[in-house]
Amino acid sequence: MAKRPSFQFYPGDWLRDTALRSCSIAARGLWIDMICLMHEGNPYGHLKVGNKVILPENLARMVGVTIDEIEGLLEELLSAEVYSVDEDGCIFSRRMVKDEKVRAARAAGGSKGGNPALMKEEKGAKDNDEVRGKVRGKVETKVNLNPTPSSSSSSSSSKNIPPSEGADAPSSSTTVWDVWLSVAGHTNQNRSFLGKLIKTHGEDAVMDAVLKTRTKQPAEPKQYILGVLNASANSKPDYMAGAI
Repeated sequence: MAKRPSFQFYPGDWLRDTALRSCSIAARGLWIDMICLMHEGNPYGHLKVGNKVILPENLARMVGVTIDEIEGLLEELLSAEVYSVDEDGCIFSRRMVKDEKVRAARAAGGSKGGNPALMKEEKGAKDNDEVRGKVRGKVETKVNLNPTPSSSSSSSSSKNIPPSEGADAPSSSTTVWDVWLSVAGHTNQNRSFLGKLIKTHGEDAVMDAVLKTRTKQPAEPKQYILGVLNASANSKPDYMAGAI
């Protein structure tokens, strides 16, 4: 299929998107460049060149800024949930992906002579029951680092000790904190970040996402864990707004 030279853009949607407008003009400028790159991405709406993910250092060279600047702007857009990240660590636009599926369904319906408006779009939603059904005991078994009999009695007393005094996290989540900090780094910023995730998504969902992050070992742990949680929840609106 030939590449489309253009995509639809709605200035009104762009200007009315509250989350996007909360970002700086530099971040918004970066986002429109990223949208243009994702228009060329494969699959559509993903920040890729060919089959290769465009990493922050690549993106910095492509738009002509330093790696520190690009990381700051990406963090700003990520905090506003302007984009999502898939399980391979690739940034993508939820709106572009969704609208591409609709466009493809309409094209298929038209080629068969059907009414695209009346055709039902097939959805292969992932079954999250296994994720939601995991109990704390199974999670702790996965992250247990070969405890000895002598340490088993002390583990229960130390279980509720928070990772850092004043950290934004419930004391009952010591296990998930230990794993997350071992992956993302022992900084107050990472503690605060995970604490906010727990408040937003709940401990069970975050535990599962942290374990997936540890298994995958992505280059950008924060982006990856948000991608896992967003894919699981699949309920937030797309803040890409008028980009397509």
